Amino acid sequence: MQRYWLESYPEGVPHDVNPEQFRSLTQLIEDSFKKNADSPFSVCMERWMSYRQLDDYSAALGAWLQSLGLEPGARVAIMLPNVPQFSVTMSAVLRAGFTCVNVNPLYTARELEHQLKDSGATVIVILENFAHTLANVLESTALKHVVMTSIGDLLGPLYGRWLTFASRHLARLVPAYRLPLSGGCTVTTFRRAIALGHTLQLKPTNSNLDSIAFLQYTGGTTGLSKGAVLTHRNIVAAVLQAEAWFTPALNRVGDVRKTNSIAALPLYHIFALTLSLLAIRWGSHLTLIPNPRDVGGLVNTLKKRPFHMLPAVNTLFNALLQHPLFKSVDFSQLCVSQAGGMAASEGTANRWFEVTGCPMVEGWGMSETCAIGTNNPVLSPRFTGTIGLPLPSIEIAIKDDEGMSVAQGESGEICIKAPNVMTGYYNQPEETKNAFTSDGFLRTGDIGIMDAQGYTRIVDRKKDMILVNGFNVFPSELENVVSVCPGVVECAVIGVADESQGESIKLFIVKDDPTLSEEDVAQYCHQNLTGYKRPKYIEFRDNLPKSNVGKILKRELRSGK
Repeated sequence: MQRYWLESYPEGVPHDVNPEQFRSLTQLIEDSFKKNADSPFSVCMERWMSYRQLDDYSAALGAWLQSLGLEPGARVAIMLPNVPQFSVTMSAVLRAGFTCVNVNPLYTARELEHQLKDSGATVIVILENFAHTLANVLESTALKHVVMTSIGDLLGPLYGRWLTFASRHLARLVPAYRLPLSGGCTVTTFRRAIALGHTLQLKPTNSNLDSIAFLQYTGGTTGLSKGAVLTHRNIVAAVLQAEAWFTPALNRVGDVRKTNSIAALPLYHIFALTLSLLAIRWGSHLTLIPNPRDVGGLVNTLKKRPFHMLPAVNTLFNALLQHPLFKSVDFSQLCVSQAGGMAASEGTANRWFEVTGCPMVEGWGMSETCAIGTNNPVLSPRFTGTIGLPLPSIEIAIKDDEGMSVAQGESGEICIKAPNVMTGYYNQPEETKNAFTSDGFLRTGDIGIMDAQGYTRIVDRKKDMILVNGFNVFPSELENVVSVCPGVVECAVIGVADESQGESIKLFIVKDDPTLSEEDVAQYCHQNLTGYKRPKYIEFRDNLPKSNVGKILKRELRSGK
């Protein structure tokens, strides 16, 4: 197809990238480790880790994982917040020839059980703060090995031990747990696994560009999340695309390796994950923010040293703007304020530019595309209100329901074909078939219009999906959960506009138990759904509007009928 948007590309940005220059994502990572050994990789709570240390720790952990006798491509779950252990574990899994399964640490037992069972993970690396959730589901999964880490494990011998003690006994952030090990499952501490790995040799693997690197779970239209299969080729392509697009904004830094990127978004999320791998590609460093909900703590961290890249969702940009000390931060070195994960608002973008002097740049992508799809030029002087241009090697087509491209300027479903697009959904051939058009474009579910310059504007959403703080929420999952709550006869979920987080969840219920209260339902949701999936509004009704064939008419619920 004719990629007419290339005429709108900034000077110096290549039209295509070549993932074939690497044998695998593993080679990209290891090349950076060797080249940047003496450079800093991350700083967390003012404790630094170098590329040499990342290389050493991940090689040791990878060797230990290999010693377990796992089959090639075995799935290893990673249930960690933004602490140094995340990148060590991710690198170790890839270097050992296995597959990373990123898990939201705040998942409930129900959500965790589904992801572990669906992925077939046999190993999990988990922060002890979340072990109580694992304890509730361990026996129903295929897990054979649990690697338990503490918050301070890689934060120095003195400070790290103090932080772990404080987390356990002062702040009481580690709920009591007892892992049932009757099935022969082993538990090894993170530090012990690395120590054992140091006595072993990391063996080379046969991983190539077509090997699976990640199973990245995303919301499911059937009520259960499904794993997007992301190969080494997909991830390498996404990293090279991001490098090509963002490098022009960092020319004033001089040496791109000096770039300080703020990792406030959770690394298990595809947006932050891709940008963290870009940092590895550059040999630059990350400032890890374990708890971005502590906005005051984040502001204090921003004040400690110059920073150059700040990726965030609209909600986080808003939260920072509202903090009284944010204006005292030095923004003179900020080159890129990258918005993604959810729609960015013009009001937030205008206020951000007034305070920081750095335009907010909006982009668009999905778990299925390794977070990369379209982006506004990073040197754009203003907020455009669009999702920008397709990145290098990406084709975007606006198609109708039959998969035919519509005329320019008409609305249709945004479809994407690119080397960063997933190969399919894990063990779900029917879902995979339905996700692609006959000519190989991924259907995204977003309705958009592309102009003559190649800029796309999203106007609607085809999928019945709610976007809360950048996280996809499929109403079917919530409805399946709430439908088995005692006293509920029928329920429906919709999204409602929310200035602070994009959309909020509203739950409608028809009940047969007059004593069932909003508090009862809220408590049930708290037990079965992670935070961003819980309804903000609960409304009881005598009945729900339906079509002649009994389908609940959500458009009427949205209109207040």
